[in-house]
Amino acid sequence: MSLSIRFDKEERINSQYQDSAFIQSSWKKFLQTIESDEIGFFHVNLQKKLLQSCMEVYEKFQSRTHFIQVGIGGSSLGPEMLISALGNHKRDFTFINNIDPEMLADQLERTDPKKALFYFVSKSGGTAETNASLAVICDWLKDFGIEEKDYKNYFVFATDPVKSDFLTLSKEWGTHCLEVPSNVGGRFSVLTPVGLLPALFAGIAVEDLLKGAQEIKKTLLHTDLPQNTLIRTAQYLLSLKDEGFNQTVLMPYSSKLRDFSFWFVQLWAESLGKKKANGEVTGLTPLPAYGATDQHSQVQLFMEGPYDKVCLLLEIENPSTDFSLKNEASTTSLKKLSPYNLATLLKAELKGTEMALEEASRPFINIKIDQRDANHLGQLVLFFESLTALVGLMLDINPFDQPGVEAGKRYAFQWLEKC
Repeated sequence: MSLSIRFDKEERINSQYQDSAFIQSSWKKFLQTIESDEIGFFHVNLQKKLLQSCMEVYEKFQSRTHFIQVGIGGSSLGPEMLISALGNHKRDFTFINNIDPEMLADQLERTDPKKALFYFVSKSGGTAETNASLAVICDWLKDFGIEEKDYKNYFVFATDPVKSDFLTLSKEWGTHCLEVPSNVGGRFSVLTPVGLLPALFAGIAVEDLLKGAQEIKKTLLHTDLPQNTLIRTAQYLLSLKDEGFNQTVLMPYSSKLRDFSFWFVQLWAESLGKKKANGEVTGLTPLPAYGATDQHSQVQLFMEGPYDKVCLLLEIENPSTDFSLKNEASTTSLKKLSPYNLATLLKAELKGTEMALEEASRPFINIKIDQRDANHLGQLVLFFESLTALVGLMLDINPFDQPGVEAGKRYAFQWLEKC
């Protein structure tokens, strides 16, 4: 397989998580989940109509040079991750992913609406932040003579196909409206039109992205359960959790994959930070990092701070480009680098981190992909989505709801009504 997993110490996995009955029960739950009509993330890559609808929108608006995605949480983090990882930079991308008026003012000031396509993404169509940005943008467009009758030439929506305020608006305004399947939650939606439409505008090979997700399924569904990589990774993380290692650091050694860490943070935190039916609280706290930059900041904490973090180090075996460090400088520090290439130095930094973590008895997982391309990114996406689901099921929680998030929304509106 192109995605490989290596643990620092296999013996860290506790016997209770290797118990045959536990493995069989957990696996049965996982298979029932991914095959159920209520949970659709695992097979959404096979829904060809979703990609086709995105391609139709792209063909209509491909002359636009500025793509503006308006959404929050899963409606933005996944697309941002795709663009930063694989985008070709031939178009400008703006992600309006917050309701900070100062930031929004800066973003609109840099926008020529005649060259822009606005993509409003909310599964419910009722997300307060996204609707607030929509209201601001509609008012701002009036200064350019763009009225409601013109929105079909500038707006595209993505939302639930059954019931949504955005469905109502798209019909009123005559705009394109793409489908976010009802059984795919926002944080699992990057392989739906939420991520596919911006990916097309960024020149990403979306068919390879979806193909990669399909190819990794052979590994994820390996029938030799004691050797199944997905199961063993979940066992490893839960074993460490029982020892107090309840913080999960995702650290890609790639600036291009930095946003992958932020996508992972939402996926992991919103899925696994839960109360159980008996009121017991549980969860694994995600931390974003990236190498080698964070070797000069957070790694100090990882090495000598509390024994509560496990590092997931993401390695790219074959980078797409490289630079020689050959030089004729007189200083010792530069001379030492002269025989090497930049990619070799980055790999040395990663290996150095692994060796230091091992020496300090700090747990880590090495996750390696052959190269940074659409196929391998699709593999990574479905691997982490599946791992999140399996860990949640092993913790006996629902990894697909978010009651804590809903509570915050409810109280925010209560506060507004008192203003």
